[in-house]
Amino acid sequence: MPELSRFFGIIIRMFAEEGQPHHRAHFHAYYQDHAAVFAVDTVECLGGSVPKAQQRLVEAWAEIHREELRRDWDLLQSGQPPVKIEPLR
Repeated sequence: MPELSRFFGIIIRMFAEEGQPHHRAHFHAYYQDHAAVFAVDTVECLGGSVPKAQQRLVEAWAEIHREELRRDWDLLQSGQPPVKIEPLR
């Protein structure tokens, strides 16, 4: 699963399942032993969990980079590698 960004101990990844495209654009956030999936369009948590402080950081980052997340989603779904996205600073 390609890594898109890394900030404050949080890793953001996105992938495509070949032969079975996902129906909703999303990305995965990992922090220590926690993992959550977030929708690109609404930046809502679709499943899993990360601590609240890290969830707020992920949500803020995703709001800033929503267009880049959409672009990376489209790239991955078409079989191309994603482009790294600036971390939250």
